[in-house]
Amino acid sequence: MHRLQHKWTRQSDRQLDLLCICALLLAALLIFTINLGSLPLRDWDEGTVAQVAREIARTPIGSDGWLYPTSGGESYLNKPPLMHWLIALTYRIGGVNEWTSRLPGAILTAISVPLLYTIGREIFPQRTTAIFASLVYLTMLPVVRHGRLAMLDGAVLCFFILTILCVLRSRRNLRYCLGVGIGFGLICFTKGLLGVLLGAIALLFLVWDTPRLLSSGYLWRGIAIGCAPVICWYVAQWLHYGNLFTDRAIVQQSLSRIWQGVENHTQPPWYYLLEIIKYSFPWLLFLPSGLKLIWQNRNLSYSKLILVWLGVYSLAISAMTTKLPWYVLPVYPAFALAVGVQLTEFWHISYLAKYPRAITLFLALLAGVGWFGSLYFSDLSPAQDRQVQLILVAVAATMTLAAILVAQSDRQFILVLFWGCYLALTLLMTSRHWVWELAEAYPVKPVAALVQSHTPVGAQIYTSYPYNRPALNFYSDRQISPASQEQLQLYWQQQKDPYFLLDQPTLKSLQLKSLQQLGTTTGWTLVKRQSSNSSLPNPHN
Repeated sequence: MHRLQHKWTRQSDRQLDLLCICALLLAALLIFTINLGSLPLRDWDEGTVAQVAREIARTPIGSDGWLYPTSGGESYLNKPPLMHWLIALTYRIGGVNEWTSRLPGAILTAISVPLLYTIGREIFPQRTTAIFASLVYLTMLPVVRHGRLAMLDGAVLCFFILTILCVLRSRRNLRYCLGVGIGFGLICFTKGLLGVLLGAIALLFLVWDTPRLLSSGYLWRGIAIGCAPVICWYVAQWLHYGNLFTDRAIVQQSLSRIWQGVENHTQPPWYYLLEIIKYSFPWLLFLPSGLKLIWQNRNLSYSKLILVWLGVYSLAISAMTTKLPWYVLPVYPAFALAVGVQLTEFWHISYLAKYPRAITLFLALLAGVGWFGSLYFSDLSPAQDRQVQLILVAVAATMTLAAILVAQSDRQFILVLFWGCYLALTLLMTSRHWVWELAEAYPVKPVAALVQSHTPVGAQIYTSYPYNRPALNFYSDRQISPASQEQLQLYWQQQKDPYFLLDQPTLKSLQLKSLQQLGTTTGWTLVKRQSSNSSLPNPHN
């Protein structure tokens, strides 16, 4: 009888876990894919990834174009091509557009949410903690926003969480060692040497928690099998490009970022701490007390995992000279696990106990900021924007109700925060503001259409804009290079048929001779040298 009851309980637990996994996956797919193709691709990461993927998609599957990717016709040696391959396959199925560019990364990031829940079920004694941690992760602005972009980092989150899950399960079932190797190989095939750092975190956890597993041949065979495709790809690149691949892909694009700032992205060591503070509210309120609980129970497996994950990765990226906002993304799953621990503690607290007053004050402060912002963007203000106003109203109402519930020692404030943050993020993703970097420069699509309609395929265009814009290259399907006024004057004199994309002040100051204007849009004019027979009548008229 006892055995049958135990079997029924296990079956019931599995069904409940499956239900939670499906619910989390559906919620994640909604927020990660809704309105996905509404805004243009942003510069640098999205524009570059899409450009490489499109050039891959234009070649037959399995050809050299897939093994040796290009960008603008030149060898692309920045990152391994796994995500570019996935996007290229999506292009071949659904065409080249913003939706297909972002879809593979969005789906992989959405899958990471139920994977994190499964990690929680593996390390926490209560299902509640796993649910809370996965919901915190699902409602973090940096994870949702960057996971929706055509970037590599959402895929890295998915593959690393998969790796950690297999590491945890391999402690009681050695067959999962193969999954450890596959996950590690996928990370390396997505973002190169970052896989070494993330793999080191997994191994350090095993050193602390389960050192016996490090002597298992299953683990190292699994890693060898998972890494075999990556090693073959790196060998193929080295045989094809020689030292050029070593210098550019390994040194310049990976190792050199540790000791020197690449492309002026140098920041102080506390840069990522500020990034976390800026974008992780309201969950940041619960992190310090969560870490305190974890430190007090540091002899337990979940505490060891969170401390190694958070500590080692945070120290590593803070020590690097080159710093970019999305480098911090792998911190957030461990962040969510730590917050889940504290929220579980609050959930099971006695009704007679009081929650810390500081939480009420901070939530009230966030509510006040939200209400003030909603008024600032209302119809009564010159800065009126109804989309922003609606988002801020959702935030303000959530924080107001949560503050009241905390003051009343009502644990339902946790559910209010989850629902309100999810709603506010969904509203943001359905607005035109979720890729806010687009407002930092002129819109690329009208300018790209102008360039594409008036220049031949393969034309080299020079622009007075001071920076390269990969998104403009992608949409125009041309290479548009920045140039100074002195360089523009030189190109005009020396080249046979130059094309210039100029802003109005530069166009006036250059005073180019034999100028033919091809079109103007959003303050930018496309010009070329007027041909000698352009004034002759058209015999077909």
